[in-house]
Amino acid sequence: MNDQAHTDGTGTDGADLLGIYLNDHLAGATAGTDRARSLAGALEESPSGPVLSTVAREITEDRASLLAIMDTLGVPVRHYKVSLAWAAEKVGRLKSNGRLVGRSPLTSLVELEGLRLGVLGKAAAWQTLRQVAETDGRLDAGQLDDLLARAERQQATLEELRRRQATETFRQA
Repeated sequence: MNDQAHTDGTGTDGADLLGIYLNDHLAGATAGTDRARSLAGALEESPSGPVLSTVAREITEDRASLLAIMDTLGVPVRHYKVSLAWAAEKVGRLKSNGRLVGRSPLTSLVELEGLRLGVLGKAAAWQTLRQVAETDGRLDAGQLDDLLARAERQQATLEELRRRQATETFRQA
């Protein structure tokens, strides 16, 4: 067995595992991009609107960066995973929010929490790819450092928005 084809005992090599990993993150990025755009649109008239629009734009750019990295590594997009994530995000919008019709403050709170968790997962992917970049010259370590720093800023921003929304949502509790 050569060093390039390290397997896990099942015949799957590291390149195959990286492809699965990146496609899973692409699926999450697809759902996160749609959720961020939706939330930014729903809150565009609120004080959080401009900040959320910026975060949504950055999340969209991060998804494009992931696609470019996958292309650089020769990892094909598994469209079925992307499609399932897109559909799951749409179904997720049907959750109960305490109101029969319309948006409640609870909806925004839960969506901010979900986005923050998604950005946390994205940061973990950038960290993993940064580690891979130590031995794979196809990856740009500087770009990954920049993406990780942006994800950390996004987490801090979303946490601040989440705290404000929690205060607003439960003010009357």
